[in-house]
Amino acid sequence: MLNVLVLCTGNSARSILAETLFRSLSTGRVNAFSAGSRPAGQVHPEALAKLGREGIDVAGLRSKSWDEFSGPDAVPMDVVITVCDNAKGESCPVWYGSPVQVHWGIPDPAAAEDDIVESAFDEAFDALSARVRAALALPLEDMASEELAEALTRIHETH
Repeated sequence: MLNVLVLCTGNSARSILAETLFRSLSTGRVNAFSAGSRPAGQVHPEALAKLGREGIDVAGLRSKSWDEFSGPDAVPMDVVITVCDNAKGESCPVWYGSPVQVHWGIPDPAAAEDDIVESAFDEAFDALSARVRAALALPLEDMASEELAEALTRIHETH
């Protein structure tokens, strides 16, 4: 099983959406996690509402620090995906297991004005869903690291 960590700054919206999409769509092929460099401390209410509307289980979701996933006792990651431009540019911790690292930038729906926040979450969810589905269509378990990195980068560029 492939271990995937999705990173954002606050771990309250985009990374949570991507984590749950990987879990719900992978049929057990992917063990997904999410975290943030500066966690918000709670999952954004609209992220929970969107996932609920999509029929995705939100039990146990929480905003957490990427520190939980670094260090010698952490689960070794196979893939680390940043979904916000802030997290992409930050100095990341050492990830044990030498994971493939890619960036899938998505506009922050949590930053949307109140009157369009629901549609912003819909757009983020749809974009992430397309990327996750494209990733899961790949033979992830059989790909060499360089090949996987290139394929995941292409997904960002085309979806």
